[in-house]
Amino acid sequence: MAQLRLAGRPGPSELRGDLEILTLAGSLSPDGAHLHMSVADADGRVTGGHACAGCTVRTTAELLIALLPGHRFRRMLDDDTGFPELMIGKAHSQD
Repeated sequence: MAQLRLAGRPGPSELRGDLEILTLAGSLSPDGAHLHMSVADADGRVTGGHACAGCTVRTTAELLIALLPGHRFRRMLDDDTGFPELMIGKAHSQD
């Protein structure tokens, strides 16, 4: 089962059935995870959106996570959009 917030929708949509993860991309930071995912159903139809809590892996999911030690990822509220937007800066030695 996948819980995806589709573009322009206020909350997650639940997708059921046999699904395969095609892509999972985003960022992991002390502020939390921000991930987007696309899945295909048994007929090859693809749906993608913002990954929400409640996704269940049926068999396996292979993930590759890359560390970027020289960088710091944060989310800061953008007054223009009203969303916490990703900000990337250089990491300081005390971080």
